[in-house]
Amino acid sequence: MLNKTYKFAFFALMAGVMMVFPSFAMAVDNVDMKMEDLSAEAVADYEVEGSLFQQITDLEKEKVLMTLEKERAQLDLDLDRLAAEKIKLHMEIDALSGRAETQQQELETQMAKLEAEAARLAREKEELENATNTAVTTAASRTTTTRSDSEDVESKIGEKFKLVNVIGAGTQLQATVADLKTGQNKRISVGKVLDGWIVKSISLDEGVVFAKDGNTQTLNVTNSK
Repeated sequence: MLNKTYKFAFFALMAGVMMVFPSFAMAVDNVDMKMEDLSAEAVADYEVEGSLFQQITDLEKEKVLMTLEKERAQLDLDLDRLAAEKIKLHMEIDALSGRAETQQQELETQMAKLEAEAARLAREKEELENATNTAVTTAASRTTTTRSDSEDVESKIGEKFKLVNVIGAGTQLQATVADLKTGQNKRISVGKVLDGWIVKSISLDEGVVFAKDGNTQTLNVTNSK
């Protein structure tokens, strides 16, 4: 019997809740709608100008703008520095190129001078060799000519004159020569000229020494016979 009573009370309570709950749910919904309306009106009526939110927003915006401006200024400085370094680099490249060209020109000039000096030395060597050969040939020719002239002179002197005698003493010696063609005797002493020849010396041993143009010829008793 008690259990039936509890069951009846439970079902009655549940029925009451079911009847009250829709009204409670509707009330809650009405409150939410009013809150939303109030929020919308508050948002619509909110004055942004001069508000704390706007001040904070403006400060943040200014901070961001200042940061951006600072970064832009730094970028401008970096760009100017890069431009200056680029100009400096171009100048250094031009300077290096100019020095390289100058050094190359100097080397070419020195090479040309060396080649000219080598050519000059080669010419001088050739001229010296030619002059040496000419001198040797000339000396040989002169030696041959001198020897021939000397032999020719001696033969002429020996054919034209003969020594007859030498008289006197010391530096006062005199010689007598005879012209083989005419048979005429001539008295000669040192310094006299006979047929274009100068009497260079007279001695009892050597006879008479004649000189002409650097050539000498001796006429004595032996070659006069």
